[in-house]
Amino acid sequence: MPSSNIPVIIGVGDIKNRSTAVTDAKEPATLMLEAIQKAISDTSSTSNTDLQSAIDSVDVVKTWTWPYPDLPGLLAEKLGIEQKLKWKRYSEHGGDKPGKLLDEAAKRIAKGECKVAIVTGGEALASLSACAAAKKLPPPGWTAPSEAVDSVFTPTGRDLGNSAVSSLWQTLSSTDSCEDLGAIHRIGAPIHVYPLYENAFRAHRGQTPKANHQESAKLYAEFSEVAKNNEYAWNYGSSSSEEEIGTVGKRNRMICHPYPLLMNAFNTVNLASAIILTSTSFAKELGVSESKWIYPLGGAGTKDADEFWKRPNFYSSPSIARSIDASLKVSGVRKEEMDIVDIYSCFPIVPKIAAQHLGLPVVGGDKPLTILGGLTSFGGAGNNYSMHALTEMTRQLRDGKGRRGLVLCNGGVLSYQYVVILSKEPRKEGAYPTENPLPPQITDVPAPELASNAEGEAVVETYTVEFNRDGSPLRGHIIGRLKNSNKRFLANHGDDTTMLQMSSGAGEVVGKSGWVWQDPEKKGRSLFAFAKPAKL
Repeated sequence: MPSSNIPVIIGVGDIKNRSTAVTDAKEPATLMLEAIQKAISDTSSTSNTDLQSAIDSVDVVKTWTWPYPDLPGLLAEKLGIEQKLKWKRYSEHGGDKPGKLLDEAAKRIAKGECKVAIVTGGEALASLSACAAAKKLPPPGWTAPSEAVDSVFTPTGRDLGNSAVSSLWQTLSSTDSCEDLGAIHRIGAPIHVYPLYENAFRAHRGQTPKANHQESAKLYAEFSEVAKNNEYAWNYGSSSSEEEIGTVGKRNRMICHPYPLLMNAFNTVNLASAIILTSTSFAKELGVSESKWIYPLGGAGTKDADEFWKRPNFYSSPSIARSIDASLKVSGVRKEEMDIVDIYSCFPIVPKIAAQHLGLPVVGGDKPLTILGGLTSFGGAGNNYSMHALTEMTRQLRDGKGRRGLVLCNGGVLSYQYVVILSKEPRKEGAYPTENPLPPQITDVPAPELASNAEGEAVVETYTVEFNRDGSPLRGHIIGRLKNSNKRFLANHGDDTTMLQMSSGAGEVVGKSGWVWQDPEKKGRSLFAFAKPAKL
């Protein structure tokens, strides 16, 4: 790679529309355009006009808020560059996409395939929810959608607080005839799956439920303090204490054990961000000061099995471990050299697993696990959360708060990962990596065989309990192993006593023995109880 094709970030921009008034409702495209314009200004180029006219690559992280016919094309049109585009892409859904799009844009610059690249994304779920509550869908003045919009998408399956809400949970609840194992047991939304990992990770570490809950509350209180001081955070200027986060009550109801509301991502925000990349040679032509330059060193990403029940265990993430290791390797740096980190944090378990792999303490460490404040306090900006981490990382590296930083972008139900390394200094040696060193999916880690029509004595591998809005337990979810074969199964609670034991948090449930049988009223559904039922 010629030295002139070294990729560099020259501009970043973040936008927050804190108003939830219907009259102030800006669509995602508008917020993204404002973020791009802010990023252009951030470069302090000698000619913003020349910079804007040279943009020939536009990548957009898919937005949850609004279905656009061609969002990259729309942004290019508004920027007046549609005739010059060599590349445009609208990503698939996934919180890993900011890192993936940034890394791939850097690769194109390194290969000379484009001159100036824009990577952007944004959400306006707060405005859309307000419009839905006011029965003003579609919102006045928004771009005509590619499909009818009569509800608000909720990515974690949580009610956004109005009657015009659709969710993954509603989809799962209405698919009784579906042969999908998750749908049969009414499990599969993020609010269900991440708690499975938290409980298994806790038990694997020998941690009590009480100590685990305190750790999660402390972690998110630390995150909340970070968000309090970040001007782009949705909760800028305010924070929640460890006691507030850890105390379950009407304003902090349990969603799925062990996570109350304040340990779940808050997605009803209006946030957008944008990054501008180019080559060092063109940055010089534009008159962009080297004090603005931040170098992507490399990136890597992969995913685990889409079906969570086909994964090796629930206390580790092969995709997190391999994405971290591969990104460090291709960047030519060690984990000990990371001065700043931001770990995607829709739920506490993601930063916990990543911290363990990085050798960092979960709480109370000298190196915080976030520079944003997490998806609860900064705001779960849809798939685009980690784009804000990349823009903030750029600012902090420019300001001398560190020399190198790592951003871990997570998506799905601990499914997809992408890790990017940024630096104040260029790569020590070699050209920017032009290929992802990892396969699209990890397939070489064996998972337990699944039992069909599981029946007999069994042991709990992990579990969670879903709660009603009034705070009462609704449904128990068990991942278990048959004692006679070690085969894995999914089950729901088979009696109220079992569900109450699971939801109490009083003792260890992982590793506890019980019995599994088939629901006579629903084909394919397994039920589990600690006491042996009469039918067995």
